[in-house]
Amino acid sequence: MSKIKIMSDILANKIAAGEVVEKCASVVKELVENSIDADSSEIKIELIDAGLKSIKVTDNGIGMDEQDALMAFSRHATSKLLKEDDLFFIDTLGFRGEALPSIASVSKVTLITATDDVGSIIKITGGHLISQEKISANRGTSIEVSSLFYNTPARLKYLKSETTELANTTSFIEKLALSYPHIRFTLTNNGKTIVQTSGSNNLLKTIHEVYGLQISSNMIEINNSNDDFDVYGYICKPQILKSNRNHMITIVNGRIIRNNELNNIINDAYYTYIPDIKYPVVVLLINTDPTLIDVNIHPTKQDIKISKIKELSDLLTTTIKDALYKTLLIPKIELTPNDNPVKNTYVEEIIKQPTSFEVQEEQTVFDLNVVEEDKSPVVINEKLKTLKLYPVGLALGTYIIAQNDEGLFLIDQHAAQERINYEKYLKALKEEKTSTIALLFPINIELSSSDYLIIKENIDVLLNMGFKIEEFGLNTFIIKEHPTWLKKGYEEEQCRRIIDLIITNKNKFSRVKFNEHIAITLACKTSIKGNTNISMESIEELLEELVLTDNPYNCPHGRPTIIKFSIYELERMFKRVMN
Repeated sequence: MSKIKIMSDILANKIAAGEVVEKCASVVKELVENSIDADSSEIKIELIDAGLKSIKVTDNGIGMDEQDALMAFSRHATSKLLKEDDLFFIDTLGFRGEALPSIASVSKVTLITATDDVGSIIKITGGHLISQEKISANRGTSIEVSSLFYNTPARLKYLKSETTELANTTSFIEKLALSYPHIRFTLTNNGKTIVQTSGSNNLLKTIHEVYGLQISSNMIEINNSNDDFDVYGYICKPQILKSNRNHMITIVNGRIIRNNELNNIINDAYYTYIPDIKYPVVVLLINTDPTLIDVNIHPTKQDIKISKIKELSDLLTTTIKDALYKTLLIPKIELTPNDNPVKNTYVEEIIKQPTSFEVQEEQTVFDLNVVEEDKSPVVINEKLKTLKLYPVGLALGTYIIAQNDEGLFLIDQHAAQERINYEKYLKALKEEKTSTIALLFPINIELSSSDYLIIKENIDVLLNMGFKIEEFGLNTFIIKEHPTWLKKGYEEEQCRRIIDLIITNKNKFSRVKFNEHIAITLACKTSIKGNTNISMESIEELLEELVLTDNPYNCPHGRPTIIKFSIYELERMFKRVMN
């Protein structure tokens, strides 16, 4: 007798539910994506006890007739794929036909749907049809899922607390709202509104509705394209940072995706603007030909493969770097509006710089109906080279005090010199021909056996940089010449650090990143330290060099180099002005 048998549809659906339905947010995702595919302009998600008790999604989309409504709960039934070739041209969020039957197999479902005044109500429990009737209903669909995993207790016990489940669902709806700013989303839990967007089709306004004024007023618009990709969205200024990647939102052809490669590309574009342990807030809408992506690689369809990732990487890197470069990034100390200036707190605000170099605040005006973007001129860093700072002194052996007609400036002497040295080193590393210095006393570098083999394998890297290095006995190299850009007095230390970087990056070696690592490392180690008093002549020289750098606003680790106190804010603090 045969031991192999075909499993029942209900059992198959329960198994599929293990991949598609992991938590309450998974159910919300599948239902809301169906509403989006149904051309809805308004979608309401109502939860009871964070969805643990009930999840109800209502839309004003095209709805379904009675036959389609029942067929939708059949395994692999879909209106989105008709033939095999359609897999290469997917332009909908759903296409497999697994979600509804999987959800219905582990819950109690009530579906009300209509294409006109006459609709259908279908009730399914544990995958079994309970009832089907015709009713009077408005165009659209309403589907309620209750008692999730009631018949699969092993899955039920893995659901998280109400707080965690609600947080997961809220995060997903926020991202969906940013993906589809033309759709009005409302999310409630136990009757309390958690998320509400206007469906204004204004992405910046939607960012404001989701994240609030602090983030939305500090976003930079980007818009660019190449032969294969169109990129549009907003990136944050470097002072609005998060401790994780959750706010790096990438949307490809309307689909929210989690792709580590894309996240790394975006984060790398912020290189030297932000610390390594922080991440930017980014909302990027990427559109491309469906044939260039594969969304059918994961059951949740939240990861994709991109066939021209190099072209997309170049586009994103250039676009983000240009946007940051063209925006003046001097933190400005301001007082929050308050009737009592003594109790005011400081906030840092990145400001844009008009062409006359008269400092003005960047303003983004919000009201109930519209978000207006700042239209003031944006200048590139070339115009900042006219900035003249007059040194006054040094505070705490660390912060240079300077002034001009606009106000008072504090400059972190270590961070400022780090930026200056970093750009000098990076420029020298990019030069095709490198000047070298022959050493009267060669430098011996003794290594462990494993490190010795790594350097031996990558010795061309050192030769191309201008080092004359040779094997010299057991696990030892001798350096006879080095590039002229090594700082005098620190030659051996810097040689050893460069060798350490080669060893550290042996498995993911990239010449561009390697050069940046070298420049950052050497710049940090050869710059003035904090709590070090320097002469006024040295201060003047440092300020002159700083304003001539490509990016004078951040050290290569992303910390600010310079902060401004405007004359007006100083007078407010000392009550010289009271408004």
